[in-house]
Amino acid sequence: MKKLLLLLILAFPSAFAFAAHITGGEMYYTLVGPATGGIRYRITLKLYRDCNSSGAPLDPSVPISIFNNSAPFNSVYSQSVTQTSFVKQNLSAPNPCIQNPPPVCYETGFYTFEVTLPATATGYVVTYQRCCRIAGINNLIGSSAAGATYTAIIPGTNSLPTAPSNNSARFIGIDTVITCANNTFCYDFSATDPDGDSLSYNFSNAFLGGSQQTPAPNPPSAPVAAGGVYSSVNYSGSFSGSSPLGSQVTINPQTGLMCGVAPAPGIYVVTVSVNEYRQGVLIATQRKDLQIKVGDCNIAKSVPAVFDINGIRLQPGVSGCKSFTYTFANDIPPNPLITSYYWEVSDGATYTTSSPTHTFQDTGFYTVKLVINRGQDCSDSLTTSLRVYPGFFPGFTTVGVCANTTIRFFDTTRTIYGAVNSWNWNFDDPGSSSNTSTAQNPTHVYNTAGQKNLVFVVRNSVGCIDTVRKPIDILTRPPITLAFKDTLICNGDTMQLRASGNGNFSWSPTTNMINPTSPDPLVHPTATTSYVVTLNDQGCIGTDTVRVQVVNFVSLQAMPDTLICIGDSMRLRATTNGLQYLWDNASTLNNPALLNPTARPIDNPTVYTITSRIGPRCFTRDTVVVSLTPYSSVSAGSDTTICYNNTAQLNGATDGRLLSWVPTTGLNDPSSLTPTATLRSTTTYVLSTVNGVGCISRDTVTVNVNPEVFAFAGRDTAVVVGQPLQFNASGGETYQWTPSTALSSPTVPNPKAVYNGSFDSIRYFLTVRDSIGCDDQATVLVKIFRTNPRVFVPSAFSPNGDGKNEIVAPVAVGLTKLDYFRIYNRWGQLVFETTINGKGWDGRIAGQPQGTSTYVWIVKGTDFTGKSVFEKGTVTLIR
Repeated sequence: MKKLLLLLILAFPSAFAFAAHITGGEMYYTLVGPATGGIRYRITLKLYRDCNSSGAPLDPSVPISIFNNSAPFNSVYSQSVTQTSFVKQNLSAPNPCIQNPPPVCYETGFYTFEVTLPATATGYVVTYQRCCRIAGINNLIGSSAAGATYTAIIPGTNSLPTAPSNNSARFIGIDTVITCANNTFCYDFSATDPDGDSLSYNFSNAFLGGSQQTPAPNPPSAPVAAGGVYSSVNYSGSFSGSSPLGSQVTINPQTGLMCGVAPAPGIYVVTVSVNEYRQGVLIATQRKDLQIKVGDCNIAKSVPAVFDINGIRLQPGVSGCKSFTYTFANDIPPNPLITSYYWEVSDGATYTTSSPTHTFQDTGFYTVKLVINRGQDCSDSLTTSLRVYPGFFPGFTTVGVCANTTIRFFDTTRTIYGAVNSWNWNFDDPGSSSNTSTAQNPTHVYNTAGQKNLVFVVRNSVGCIDTVRKPIDILTRPPITLAFKDTLICNGDTMQLRASGNGNFSWSPTTNMINPTSPDPLVHPTATTSYVVTLNDQGCIGTDTVRVQVVNFVSLQAMPDTLICIGDSMRLRATTNGLQYLWDNASTLNNPALLNPTARPIDNPTVYTITSRIGPRCFTRDTVVVSLTPYSSVSAGSDTTICYNNTAQLNGATDGRLLSWVPTTGLNDPSSLTPTATLRSTTTYVLSTVNGVGCISRDTVTVNVNPEVFAFAGRDTAVVVGQPLQFNASGGETYQWTPSTALSSPTVPNPKAVYNGSFDSIRYFLTVRDSIGCDDQATVLVKIFRTNPRVFVPSAFSPNGDGKNEIVAPVAVGLTKLDYFRIYNRWGQLVFETTINGKGWDGRIAGQPQGTSTYVWIVKGTDFTGKSVFEKGTVTLIR
């Protein structure tokens, strides 16, 4: 069962409130009858508004004018017409086989009035104008500033004497229809005519109307041409008034049914004209202007199946002439509404996949049926056909290439089944009356040169059809290809001229020439001669010239003998008027047939001989002697490693004449074979020497510089008698502490020490070394107290900037951890706190220096036995 699926058409809301409410309109009228002063008409303006628009409602009244339908288009009537009725059209239950259907709702306003007009020869144009259309209309440029004009034509007596007694055609299509992007659809623009006039339909340009400055012109402006013509909107891209939805959507001129494949989602202005014919004469045209919305929705449907062979899409019914195996597919985008596929092939095969591959066992005419959602809701089906006659190979050749001469076309099509029986040629020559042909082997004359894109459609008797598209170049003269255009010959020799092309050749002058009508004649001129070749291709003439210079001998000059370094290469050079060259000692050359080859000689010396020829008996020779000299010996010495910012001795040696060190960084004498280098980073030096003939020898030496050694013995500290002290030194690979007093080991980075109180302090000196003995020194002072673990805090400090007693800080002795040190003023405000031993207060609160006063401090810590230590006291700030 084949179902008709309707498609949504609506309009987007506009960005401009004063114009967003109108999404389309039309105007029509009925004949009331004769009246005093003329004929009376009841005229109705119908305006559409999207229910979902955020713009203003339809205007309560509108300005309408009537103009004479001929220049100067004088106004004969102007009136503000009140809205007479209002209808809301809502599609509340769209087709359930449409997924994600957009809302469909129109508010329609009607403005009806009566007017009496005398019959005239040209009739009248009834006009209403409004601005503006919405922003973002897909097929318009600058749509947000484009207004709209709606018209009706009252005919005059020029067309027919009875024409003014007319009822206009009236569109009757349903507006609440669904249109889904990239899906087939139909929309009904049909109309009726109470007078029985014949009607035809066509797409038309949408008219501009009001402006953003004058959104509702009162009165409306006059037409710009007879027939109610106003200025057109500007269409974008490939869209136009005659193709408002693209090339895949057309309107039936007899029925007004607009059908095709909907374009991408968006808004499109569509204007349709209905033409009224009475007694075969066009008397009036009425228009309907709509902003159509194409929704992003899906429709469950089947459409003609696609047949695919090797990735090439084939037309059903007439193709199938490529193979016995084809892939079937439903020619619509993926659709979640389609839950199942059922394919039936007339040879008995069935498939349930979306895109099966089928191999036919024999030639013939087959039908293929696709059923989607078989036995379910939204089921649909379609049957198409396929002719299976593989072995159809279309093609053609041409003879002739020039404009204003006859070009012959020859069909080369081959077919295994049936016989080739239909030919349709398009020569891509629009200005010619013979641009097409149905002959098998036609001829054609092009009046202009250039590339022509031929289209050749060929059929056979079993229904195969295929198209060959091939460009051909039409020239002003036939192309001639010459092997050379300027050459030499020795007096007494013979040579062959060479030309190629399609057609008949002739050469001149023919003196001392053999076969002058051949493309490749032989010549033996006694003097320099220019030979002209003429090519005649079907009456199209082309010429070219070859100059043959006659000489009595070959001139040749090889380069002077030379000296190079052993193992080097060089470019051999020679000058000659010869046409062919050949050097001997070919095994040492990159190409012995070059005039200037690259040589890498082995023997000392090596003799190179060049032979230069113009003809088989006309040649000469010259030689080049290449001698070899050895490179100087050079040694930059052995690589070495030094300490940071230390000095290394370089030891170069050579038997060359000149020498240099690169770079010179850190060298005391770059011209010496044995300079010293003082470095802070690793450096590679290149020692270069030159022998007597300029051969450069090189050697390198690297001076590696170890990173700088930084010794660290730890910070000065204080302990109490009996407290273990752990040192943690760093900076090298070996360590030496002096003195070794109380240390568990003087050669490790982390010795321990315990003091008995026999001295008050001790200073240790630490020397650290890296892997090659680079060293650095550091010291650490240890103070020993004969007390229990405690914290010492001075009783006063004077932060006056003299560098003495500037801060008050805790000095923790015998503690492994300082939990806190806090200072309070006399009001109990915390003014300083730290957990770092030795960090102190500078007498400021929030950056402001404090005056002389007494402050309370408290401190808490943990001694080396894990016991808590708590103390408190006062300190005086003195200014």
